[in-house]
Amino acid sequence: MVTGWYAGRMVRRASLLVLASLLLAPAARAAETRLALGGNAPEGGPDHFFVPFEVPAGTREIAIVHKSLTQGNTLDFGLLDPAGYRGWGGGTSEDTVVGEQAASRAYVPGPIPAGTWKVVVGKAFVGASPAAYQLEVILRDAPTLPAQPERAKYTEVAALKRERRWWAGDLHAHSKESTDASPALEDMVTFARGRGLDFVEISDHNTVTQLDWFAGVQARHPDILVLPGIEFTTYAGHANAIGATRWVDHKIGQPGVTADGAARAFAEQGAVFSINHPVLDLGALCIGCAWKQPIDPKLLGGVEIATIGLKQGGSFFSNAAIDYWDKLCAQGNHLAALGGSDDHSGGTRQNERFASPIGDPTTMVLADELSAKALVDGIRKGRTVVKLQGPTDPMVELTSGDSVVGDTVKARSAILTARVTKGQGTQVRFVVDGEADEVVEVTGDPFTITKVVPIAPGGEHRARAEALVDASRRTVTSHL
Repeated sequence: MVTGWYAGRMVRRASLLVLASLLLAPAARAAETRLALGGNAPEGGPDHFFVPFEVPAGTREIAIVHKSLTQGNTLDFGLLDPAGYRGWGGGTSEDTVVGEQAASRAYVPGPIPAGTWKVVVGKAFVGASPAAYQLEVILRDAPTLPAQPERAKYTEVAALKRERRWWAGDLHAHSKESTDASPALEDMVTFARGRGLDFVEISDHNTVTQLDWFAGVQARHPDILVLPGIEFTTYAGHANAIGATRWVDHKIGQPGVTADGAARAFAEQGAVFSINHPVLDLGALCIGCAWKQPIDPKLLGGVEIATIGLKQGGSFFSNAAIDYWDKLCAQGNHLAALGGSDDHSGGTRQNERFASPIGDPTTMVLADELSAKALVDGIRKGRTVVKLQGPTDPMVELTSGDSVVGDTVKARSAILTARVTKGQGTQVRFVVDGEADEVVEVTGDPFTITKVVPIAPGGEHRARAEALVDASRRTVTSHL
C-alpha cells in the first residue's frame, strides 16, 4: 500500500499522462453519413430533373460527388436547399462542398437547414442512353473547408467618376465562379485596367456567387468599375442580364420557367436582358450558344452583335449576328448593339483562334457617370457603340442635332452626322433601314459626314454608322 506524498505524486503524474495523451491525440474527424443516389437520367421530359435527399439537424457541411458515366454525354449539376437556390456548377466534374462559412466555387455558403434538399441534374447533351450518372451525398457534422471571411454581401458602390462621356468596357466576361472558367476576379480587373477599360461586367453562368468577391477587388481598384451581371444559360440560348444581382431560374421547361418570365424577373431588378452570340451554332462544342428560345422581343434591351475579336483569323463580329439584330429592330424594337469578349481565362489564352481577351470587343456606353446604375441606364436607352478590337479602335458618334444613338427624332426629315475619331485610313458609312451607303474614306481626325433622311408621315426609319477597315466592320453604332 502506498501512502503519503508519494501516493499523491503518483496520482498527479497519472493525471498529467492522461492530459498529455489527450493533447497528443489527433483531432476527432467529422462524422459522416454517405448516401449513394446515382442512377440513370429519365428519358424524355424536361431538360432538368431532381434527386432529393434528407438533411438532418446538426449538419454543418454537405459534399456531393457527381459524374456522368456514359461516354459522350454531358450532364450538369446544381443544388437546391429547402428554400431554393444554393448554386450551379454546370458540367464541372469537381466535387461540390457547401458549408456554413465556405463553399465551392459557384455555390452559396450559409446555414444548413434540416429538411429536403435536391441535387439538380441538367441533361445538357444526351447522345447515348441510358444516361448513367454517379451521385454520392456526404453529410458532415463539422466543416472541412476553411472559412472564407473575404466574402461580403454585394453593395453597389458610389460613382467612381462623375462626368457625361463615353465609357469603355466589356459586357461579357467570366470569372472562376463560372466553373468552365479559370481567372480570379482580381486578375480580370487588373487585365481590363491594363487595356484601358473603365468597366468590366462579370457575367457568370447561372450564379451570383461572383458578387461575394466584388467588395475587396473594387476597393483595391477604385478607377475601374466591376459591373454585376449573370449569363442566363439555357440549352437553347444564352442571354446577358446586365446589372443583375439576384439569381433567376434558368431551368426552362420546369413549371412556370420561361425565357419571357426570366426577362421580366431580371427587369424587376433593374437589369437589361440581352441575347448573347445569337447565331453562334457550334453544336456540342458550345451547348445552347445559338439563341433558339421563344421570347417576346419587347422584353429585350439589346443583342450581342460581336463576340470575340480578330484572333488568328477568327471573327464573330459576324454579318449574321448583325442581321439578326437588324431584323429585330426592323420589327420596331429599339435594341442596343452590344459586344463582349466571352473571356474565360482573364486574357491568358488570347492567342487561340476562338479565344479573345477582355476588351475584344469593347462596348462604349454614353452615361452621366461611372456607376452600375448609370451604365445600365445608358445601355437601356441604346446609347452604345461597339468596337471590335478594343478601346483604341476608331470611335464613331452618330447624332442628329441634339439627339444621340438610342434617341427617337420626330421630324419630316433628319440630318444625320457621323463623327469619326482615331479613324484615319479607315472608311465610314451610314446604314439606313439595313441598307448600307457607299463608304467614304476617312481623311482627317476628327472626320465627319452627313446625310439627310426624309421621313414619311407615320413612318419610322432606323440609322446607324459604321467604320470599316479593309472592307470589314470595325466599329458599329446603335441606331438612332
